[in-house]
Amino acid sequence: MLASRTFRVVVTAFVVALAIAGGFFAWRLYVESPWTRDGRVRADVILLAPEVSGTVADMRVKDNQAVKKGDVLFVIDPERYRFALSQAEANVEAREQELEQRRRELERRTRLSSAAITVEAREQAATAVALAESAYDEALAALNTARLNLDRTTVRSPVNGYVTNLQVHAGDYAVAGKASLALVDSDSFYVVGYFEETKLRNLREGDPAEVRLLSFPDEITGHVESIARAIADRETVSGTGELIANVNPTFSWVRLAQRIPVRIALDQVPDTIRLSAGMTATVVVKPQQREDAARP
Repeated sequence: MLASRTFRVVVTAFVVALAIAGGFFAWRLYVESPWTRDGRVRADVILLAPEVSGTVADMRVKDNQAVKKGDVLFVIDPERYRFALSQAEANVEAREQELEQRRRELERRTRLSSAAITVEAREQAATAVALAESAYDEALAALNTARLNLDRTTVRSPVNGYVTNLQVHAGDYAVAGKASLALVDSDSFYVVGYFEETKLRNLREGDPAEVRLLSFPDEITGHVESIARAIADRETVSGTGELIANVNPTFSWVRLAQRIPVRIALDQVPDTIRLSAGMTATVVVKPQQREDAARP
């Protein structure tokens, strides 16, 4: 009877000790291990604006369509730019004829003796040639600009990606410099994990990472590319009339760790996963063995 009671006490003590040890290690894993469920898929979004204004004559893409670099997205009505090119070509021809005439006049006056022509007349002829050359160069520049504008009526994709939230259609008026179309760069996807500051000491650039999306069961492999060096301080208010920060004196008894953005580069994305910017992700970083683990 005594042996049975002793056995139960020993077993109970062992289970309690095991539970305490398991709870301690679980707590250490939660507090110190570099992982977070607060991750987001990001990508570069190109806001594409035409370089010339005009009516959209032809729309070549649809919403959410995949495009390659150099593909035509839409075409702006080129008629007025063709007319401008013809005008610039005619202007170049006229300026070229004028330049040739001024050069011939200078050559004839140069052959005349000083008794037949004054020095001032020769200088005027030389100045006329210089002005004609400048006018010709200006006409050439206008011609190149006209050619460029005509070429820019065809708007092409600067990257490989996807058309998103398409709002422009044939017949709309496109304004130069104003974004008309957005492209998601398919070669720029990455993940930002917002890690608690208490876990940053275990993170280093180059550490391997695993990304688990909420919408797909497969894992994405990657690595830590960089760690943000600043976040906004919501408790700081600029002092009125002074260049000194006015810090809110209130302080909560519950001290929450700040979250720091950590950029994760994606090394291999399974073919079964379709990435979209804004997806929710869990990020688990596997720190590499380091000789100096305490280095800041």
